[in-house]
Amino acid sequence: MTETPPLTDTTPVAGPAAPVTGPAITAATATPAGGVDLAEIERFLYREADLLDGNDLENWMQLFTDDGTYWMPVAPDQQDPHSHISILFENRTLMAVRAANFGHRLSASMQYTIRTSHLISNIRLAALDTATGTCTVKSNFQAVLYYREQTLFAGTYTHNLVRAGDEYKIRQKRVDIINCDANHKSIMTYI
Repeated sequence: MTETPPLTDTTPVAGPAAPVTGPAITAATATPAGGVDLAEIERFLYREADLLDGNDLENWMQLFTDDGTYWMPVAPDQQDPHSHISILFENRTLMAVRAANFGHRLSASMQYTIRTSHLISNIRLAALDTATGTCTVKSNFQAVLYYREQTLFAGTYTHNLVRAGDEYKIRQKRVDIINCDANHKSIMTYI
């Protein structure tokens, strides 16, 4: 496997990650002895989806590092969130504001219940730093959001995960929806 240098606090995960060479790493073949337990990563991603489906933004936010970011590019192959507008680019401070407003009785956007269902598949390791445990994981997703009407989102997640003790934390979650450059109504919650 190739090693990628650890990302700095300001380095976004952008574009294609450095590929892991050799045979495909799947839950059946990845082990802690090999530097990564893909089954553990899968459980982590499924837990994240479950928190989003339960509208539990407070606990979802805790999955991120203190410098963690959530990024939804507005253009295919957008290289970074700083030199181009994005659909969403939020750090922990903005996530906390959104979580506090989410479901608040005075929030105009909360006149109707928001319901979501996330499906995640094709989870694969894109890059790994065996020295630090930092890894980049890509997966495909479909997310259905219901708020007055049903909207389907589909695309690719790129999670930059770091080891924090015996668990993973998200340094950056990149959400590339396949129609990112289309007109969208307000996206009421995280996808």
